[in-house]
Amino acid sequence: QITTDSRNCPKGSIFFALKGDKFDGNQYAGKALASGCVYAVIDNPDYYIANADLVDNVLKTLQQLAHHHRKVLGLPIIGITGTNGKTTTKELLAAVLSTKFNLLYTEGNFNNHIGVPLTLLRLTHDHEMAVIEMGASIGDIKELVDIRHPNYGIITNVGRAHLEGFGSFEGVIGTKGELYDYIRRSKRQDI
Repeated sequence: QITTDSRNCPKGSIFFALKGDKFDGNQYAGKALASGCVYAVIDNPDYYIANADLVDNVLKTLQQLAHHHRKVLGLPIIGITGTNGKTTTKELLAAVLSTKFNLLYTEGNFNNHIGVPLTLLRLTHDHEMAVIEMGASIGDIKELVDIRHPNYGIITNVGRAHLEGFGSFEGVIGTKGELYDYIRRSKRQDI
């Protein structure tokens, strides 16, 4: 089990010391280990302690681990993105598919560069399929599909909301379209 919160350390879990604008998870590695984690992944040598692994970038390491885990399990994944309607579509799809399949799906709105890897790392051999929601800014969808390798994709819609993050409506279309671009490329490689 993976955790990024030193206040929530299930026994035997691995703590990933993520950094943000106002916090540095590295400083909580010791607390996480004392609270039940068996291992900590850090990227600041000033906080190195026993049972910690020092990496260049904790977030990239988390994403790479999720990518590897997804490839090893090889389960079908449906990716969902769009300007709005992502969460509703995910919840409706999960309600239907879970009647037939042991399904993993994004909890809440864990749809970014941290939430998607954390969701993928919850996949087990017991699951038969996953539905993963993806939020976006420019380039985010490409990054997220490169981590999770969806087999199928749904773009709920493309609207003019949040244009400042995309530069233009065409930027919104291009970013959301990165999901279908990936699926088209991967299908050609399967042939």
